[in-house]
Amino acid sequence: MTASSQLNDLRTGHVSAGIKTLHPVYIDRAENARVWDTDGNEYIDLIAGIGVLNTGHRHPKVMSAAMAQMEKFTHSCFNAIPHEPYVKLAAGLSKVAAPIIENPRLMLTSSGAEAMENAIKLARAYTRRTAMIAFDGGFHGRTLATLALTAKVKPYKTLIGPLPGPVYHASFASKDNGVTREEALASLERILKVEVAPEDVAAIVIEPVQGEGGFIPVDSGFMQDIRKLCDQHGILLIVDEIQSGFGRSGKLFAVEHSGVKPDLLVIGKGVAGGFPLAGVIGKETIMNCLPPGGLGGTYAGNAVACAAGAAVLEVMESEHLLAQANQIGEVVVARVNAMKAGPNGQHIGQLRGIGAMRAFDLVTDGKPDAAKLQKLLAKAREKGVLLIAAGEHGNVIRLLPPLTIPLADLEKAMDVIESLLGEL
Repeated sequence: MTASSQLNDLRTGHVSAGIKTLHPVYIDRAENARVWDTDGNEYIDLIAGIGVLNTGHRHPKVMSAAMAQMEKFTHSCFNAIPHEPYVKLAAGLSKVAAPIIENPRLMLTSSGAEAMENAIKLARAYTRRTAMIAFDGGFHGRTLATLALTAKVKPYKTLIGPLPGPVYHASFASKDNGVTREEALASLERILKVEVAPEDVAAIVIEPVQGEGGFIPVDSGFMQDIRKLCDQHGILLIVDEIQSGFGRSGKLFAVEHSGVKPDLLVIGKGVAGGFPLAGVIGKETIMNCLPPGGLGGTYAGNAVACAAGAAVLEVMESEHLLAQANQIGEVVVARVNAMKAGPNGQHIGQLRGIGAMRAFDLVTDGKPDAAKLQKLLAKAREKGVLLIAAGEHGNVIRLLPPLTIPLADLEKAMDVIESLLGEL
């Protein structure tokens, strides 16, 4: 019996069946863009913790910062006894967010969903309103309030019953989903005319690049329309950068591509190089609208994670990871376009994304083919490449390599994908 099969038996006997995993292998160790499982198999990792490891597995500077902090202390609840790593990271994050957030203040959390929950709280408290508007194809978390924003029933909302609200969903404008700026704006205007009065809406929540939805970038003009609509009606604009942030799009935050400035920015995943950390960055007046004690959490802003987060900011600048993200994107686009033009190109549909946040559809006769995707995932794993799915129809391969991946490893992984197309 292999180590993986033994662990799988333990999982089956002790872990909730509601937790789905994509690959039946168990990671044992990792370095940058490579991982090894408990059976000794080596893989090129194009998942990176679903966009968490933008600085790669175990980046030396991130690990050094975390280990140095562990030599001092591992935990102090910031609400009880504050600590230096939290406030230093807060200062660093405020600095990088200042170009898009006026006079920023922030709070740190343990996860992206927790951060979004707090953004909802802040929006309601600041506006004294309750309704929220999100978008078709969006994903904002699995907790109850964030699940109401998430625009997918199965498997996320199945058997859950009524969710916190009111929440309304509008069309998402993108050249990649066939919804025009005008159509999406009309859907928003319809909601404000038929479903809920503008003066009852606390916030509009949007991903500048939909993650689980299949790496669909928003139409920049539509983002500007949303900003104008929010300003007109006193509605807050919450931008969800949990997956698209920290260099993934080729800019620090993907919303920068549109020129729009949010009121609240929700961050997570890539912020701390693999340590659990997320947060909300917003305008001072909004972030300070709750009384002392209204925000916080036992593990929110853990000292070790904060130390790692400060190192991530340093690495992103010193190693020019924004430029690296764009270079990764160029390689992926060139390779996928070449595959599409090749002898097995009929398997590939649309190529989407921006920077190092790229995805492509697998199709049969031009229609989504989820079974074909599952086949590619398994075959690629056998060849030493780990991939992950996305999209409404489960037929999207999303590519999320660390921004530190050696280009030779990226090319090798793309070689594997290309070689397997003929076997689908």
